[in-house]
Amino acid sequence: MAKRSDAVELLSQVPLFSELTNKELAAIARATKEVHHKPGRVLAKEGDSGIGFFLIVDGTAKVTVNGRTRAKLTAGDFFGEISLLDGGPRTATVTAETPMTLLGLTQWVFKRLVEQNPAIATKVLRVMAQRLRATPTGLTQ
Repeated sequence: MAKRSDAVELLSQVPLFSELTNKELAAIARATKEVHHKPGRVLAKEGDSGIGFFLIVDGTAKVTVNGRTRAKLTAGDFFGEISLLDGGPRTATVTAETPMTLLGLTQWVFKRLVEQNPAIATKVLRVMAQRLRATPTGLTQ
Protein backbone atom coordinates (compact mmCIF):
# COMPACT_ATOMS: atom_id res chain seq x y z
CA MET A 1 0.00 0.00 0.00
CA ALA A 2 1.25 3.48 -0.85
CA LYS A 3 2.24 5.59 2.14
CA ARG A 4 0.05 8.65 2.60
CA SER A 5 3.14 10.89 2.63
CA ASP A 6 3.97 9.52 -0.83
CA ALA A 7 0.37 10.15 -1.89
CA VAL A 8 0.60 13.77 -0.71
CA GLU A 9 3.80 14.23 -2.71
CA LEU A 10 2.24 12.72 -5.84
CA LEU A 11 -0.95 14.79 -5.43
CA SER A 12 1.10 17.98 -5.06
CA GLN A 13 2.34 17.43 -8.65
CA VAL A 14 -1.21 17.43 -10.08
CA PRO A 15 -1.86 20.88 -11.62
CA LEU A 16 -5.47 20.95 -10.39
CA PHE A 17 -4.21 20.65 -6.80
CA SER A 18 -1.17 22.94 -7.20
CA GLU A 19 -2.44 25.64 -4.83
CA LEU A 20 -3.48 23.33 -2.01
CA THR A 21 -1.64 23.23 1.31
CA ASN A 22 -0.06 20.04 2.62
CA LYS A 23 -2.95 19.74 5.07
CA GLU A 24 -5.49 19.96 2.23
CA LEU A 25 -3.47 17.51 0.13
CA ALA A 26 -3.37 15.13 3.11
CA ALA A 27 -7.17 15.33 3.36
CA ILE A 28 -7.43 14.38 -0.32
CA ALA A 29 -4.88 11.58 0.16
CA ARG A 30 -6.97 10.16 3.03
CA ALA A 31 -10.04 10.24 0.79
CA THR A 32 -8.40 8.23 -1.99
CA LYS A 33 -8.70 4.49 -2.32
CA GLU A 34 -5.84 2.33 -3.52
CA VAL A 35 -6.86 0.13 -6.44
CA HIS A 36 -4.99 -2.56 -8.37
CA HIS A 37 -5.48 -3.63 -11.98
CA LYS A 38 -4.03 -6.33 -14.19
CA PRO A 39 -2.55 -5.74 -17.65
CA GLY A 40 -5.21 -5.30 -20.33
CA ARG A 41 -7.77 -3.78 -17.98
CA VAL A 42 -9.57 -0.72 -19.41
CA LEU A 43 -9.35 1.93 -16.69
CA ALA A 44 -11.34 4.59 -18.52
CA LYS A 45 -13.26 4.27 -21.79
CA GLU A 46 -13.58 7.12 -24.26
CA GLY A 47 -17.14 8.46 -24.26
CA ASP A 48 -18.16 6.83 -20.96
CA SER A 49 -19.11 9.01 -18.01
CA GLY A 50 -16.16 9.69 -15.77
CA ILE A 51 -16.51 8.62 -12.15
CA GLY A 52 -13.43 10.36 -10.89
CA PHE A 53 -9.71 10.90 -10.80
CA PHE A 54 -6.89 8.35 -10.80
CA LEU A 55 -3.25 8.87 -9.89
CA ILE A 56 -0.76 6.20 -10.95
CA VAL A 57 1.43 4.94 -8.12
CA ASP A 58 3.01 2.09 -10.06
CA GLY A 59 2.70 0.61 -13.54
CA THR A 60 2.20 1.77 -17.11
CA ALA A 61 -0.94 2.55 -19.11
CA LYS A 62 -1.64 3.42 -22.73
CA VAL A 63 -3.88 6.35 -23.71
CA THR A 64 -5.82 6.06 -26.95
CA VAL A 65 -8.19 8.44 -28.72
CA ASN A 66 -10.31 7.06 -31.56
CA GLY A 67 -8.21 3.89 -31.38
CA ARG A 68 -4.90 5.70 -31.90
CA THR A 69 -2.20 5.69 -29.22
CA ARG A 70 -1.65 9.21 -27.90
CA ALA A 71 0.45 8.74 -24.77
CA LYS A 72 1.93 6.43 -22.16
CA LEU A 73 1.25 7.06 -18.50
CA THR A 74 3.58 5.98 -15.68
CA ALA A 75 4.02 6.56 -11.94
CA GLY A 76 3.07 10.12 -11.03
CA ASP A 77 0.83 10.57 -14.06
CA PHE A 78 -2.92 10.94 -13.66
CA PHE A 79 -6.19 11.05 -15.54
CA GLY A 80 -9.80 12.00 -14.90
CA GLU A 81 -9.23 15.17 -12.88
CA ILE A 82 -11.94 17.07 -14.75
CA SER A 83 -14.38 14.27 -13.91
CA LEU A 84 -14.06 15.35 -10.29
CA LEU A 85 -15.80 18.57 -11.28
CA ASP A 86 -18.36 17.56 -13.89
CA GLY A 87 -18.57 13.78 -14.28
CA GLY A 88 -18.56 14.36 -18.03
CA PRO A 89 -17.56 11.85 -20.69
CA ARG A 90 -14.01 10.52 -20.89
CA THR A 91 -12.03 12.06 -23.73
CA ALA A 92 -9.73 9.02 -24.09
CA THR A 93 -9.41 5.34 -23.30
CA VAL A 94 -6.78 4.38 -20.72
CA THR A 95 -5.67 0.74 -20.65
CA ALA A 96 -3.25 -0.91 -18.21
CA GLU A 97 -0.19 -2.32 -19.94
CA THR A 98 1.41 -3.71 -16.77
CA PRO A 99 0.11 -4.53 -13.30
CA MET A 100 -0.96 -1.17 -11.87
CA THR A 101 -1.50 0.47 -8.53
CA LEU A 102 -3.56 3.65 -8.56
CA LEU A 103 -5.08 6.03 -6.07
CA GLY A 104 -8.69 6.68 -6.99
CA LEU A 105 -10.95 9.52 -5.93
CA THR A 106 -14.59 9.45 -6.97
CA GLN A 107 -16.60 12.54 -7.77
CA TRP A 108 -19.00 11.98 -4.85
CA VAL A 109 -16.17 11.54 -2.30
CA PHE A 110 -14.46 14.67 -3.64
CA LYS A 111 -17.75 16.58 -3.38
CA ARG A 112 -18.07 15.63 0.30
CA LEU A 113 -14.46 16.59 0.91
CA VAL A 114 -15.01 20.01 -0.70
CA GLU A 115 -18.18 20.56 1.34
CA GLN A 116 -16.14 19.93 4.51
CA ASN A 117 -13.15 22.01 3.27
CA PRO A 118 -14.46 24.93 1.17
CA ALA A 119 -10.93 26.34 0.76
CA ILE A 120 -10.16 23.36 -1.48
CA ALA A 121 -12.99 24.35 -3.83
CA THR A 122 -11.84 27.97 -3.99
CA LYS A 123 -8.27 26.98 -4.86
CA VAL A 124 -9.31 24.36 -7.42
CA LEU A 125 -11.63 26.88 -9.09
CA ARG A 126 -8.82 29.44 -9.20
CA VAL A 127 -6.55 26.92 -10.96
CA MET A 128 -9.32 26.05 -13.42
CA ALA A 129 -9.86 29.74 -14.17
CA GLN A 130 -6.12 30.18 -14.80
CA ARG A 131 -6.14 27.20 -17.16
CA LEU A 132 -9.13 28.62 -19.05
CA ARG A 133 -7.46 32.02 -19.37
CA ALA A 134 -4.35 30.32 -20.80
CA THR A 135 -6.46 28.55 -23.45
CA PRO A 136 -6.30 30.12 -26.92
CA THR A 137 -9.38 32.30 -27.47
CA GLY A 138 -10.51 30.18 -30.39
CA LEU A 139 -11.23 27.32 -28.01
CA THR A 140 -13.32 29.37 -25.57
CA GLN A 141 -15.65 31.10 -28.03
